[in-house]
Amino acid sequence: MEKKTLATVGGLRLRWLKNTASVIAALGLVCVLTLTACFALYYYSSMSSDMKSRAKATTEFFANYVDQTYNEFYQSCITYANTFADKDYIELQFINNQGTLVASSYGQWAGDSPQTGEIADAISSRNVQTFLGRDTNTGERIMAVSSPMIFSNGEVIGVLRYVTSTRVVDAQLVLVAVTGAALLLMVLAIVVVTSGSYLRTIMNPVAEISEKAKLIAGGSYGIQIHTPYQDEIGELAQTINEMSNKIAQNEKMQAEFISQLSHELRTPLTVINGWSETLLSDENMDADTRQGMKIISSEAKRLTEMVMDLLDFSRMQDGRMTLAVELTDIRSEFDDTMYMYASRLAQDGIVLNYEDSEEDIPEIPCDAKRLRQVFLNILDNASKYGGSGKRIDVSMHYEDENVVVRFRDYGPGIPEDELPLVKKKFYKGSASVRGTGIGLAVCDEIVQMHGGTLTLENAEGGGTLVTVTLPDAH
Repeated sequence: MEKKTLATVGGLRLRWLKNTASVIAALGLVCVLTLTACFALYYYSSMSSDMKSRAKATTEFFANYVDQTYNEFYQSCITYANTFADKDYIELQFINNQGTLVASSYGQWAGDSPQTGEIADAISSRNVQTFLGRDTNTGERIMAVSSPMIFSNGEVIGVLRYVTSTRVVDAQLVLVAVTGAALLLMVLAIVVVTSGSYLRTIMNPVAEISEKAKLIAGGSYGIQIHTPYQDEIGELAQTINEMSNKIAQNEKMQAEFISQLSHELRTPLTVINGWSETLLSDENMDADTRQGMKIISSEAKRLTEMVMDLLDFSRMQDGRMTLAVELTDIRSEFDDTMYMYASRLAQDGIVLNYEDSEEDIPEIPCDAKRLRQVFLNILDNASKYGGSGKRIDVSMHYEDENVVVRFRDYGPGIPEDELPLVKKKFYKGSASVRGTGIGLAVCDEIVQMHGGTLTLENAEGGGTLVTVTLPDAH
């Protein structure tokens, strides 16, 4: 029960993590990504605007040299590139209209001609074009701005291109993303830690309510749930407490009624049994009357047995059932019980097959009268519910310091869905056999009071197997 309760509480915590923490994490992740994207847009836009301004200013400067020849013009480009002041963090390039690198602020060994798409776009569109991505030659992430250079005759003779690495900006963006992720994890940790006390205020009462509810369902009526909370959980606990009290009161009233009724019935039944035996001893009684008296006697005895079961049940309910424990030869008591009941079963055409073992079975401390009641009740059930098989096998063995008694009938067995319920009080199952439904409940209580167990299962090949296990010492 405890493991199941803990599993339930763990399930609630897991559901909270899925439904709450996961939502917070998702929203936080969206915020981190949005923040990073905003910073990226800001940084890259600033870089692009600065480089476009530079390109525009430089292009306007070179417009003063439009009257030069091509060679003079290119020589001016080379001179300007060699004297470019900001070449430590930005590269100035001059590229002709065939896409060939003519001059670079990095010197004549600046590298291969660039292959990025904005160069051709600038030449064809005659407008400034921007590129952000990886350099096809070096693989480095760059930003480049290409501004067309238009000669005096209106011909685009090339582009002026500014190029810079985005390494610093990318590092800043990574730092922003990592910082945002770290803050998100910190927030999640704070939420999980600080919500732990809140979760305990829910889960601990839920675990207690679950545990107490199972105890109530198991028959511990009157048990109370204690909770300091006056919210919905407190209201639920109060409702269960009221239900438990009402069930306990009803059970007490029921037990008292059964006890009083059983005591009241014993006197008239004793009279009926006595007079029926007296009348049956009259040899002058005609056959029909004798048959009727036998029916009256049989039914009175059956009713007496039911009353005794009810008395035992009422004692069991209010804790008055006790055992007169003595060191007993349990085999001898069992043999006598089987011998006595065999003739009764024979009248119904049922064979009682007693497997007599030769092993030594020690004396055990027990209440012989109560155990005989258990054995007779099990045999009676076997004849009622499994009598159609016309055979009942019984055996007694000594196994692992326990006396093990088995009863097996060859009837239809017990439906699998009813097996866990057959020992519950007043449960009669789907069989159409008369009875109170408390015999096995009383037997189970008696066996447990001896420190043993009573189990029922369907036997292989059909029928029901009942096993009573009794320890040889307490």
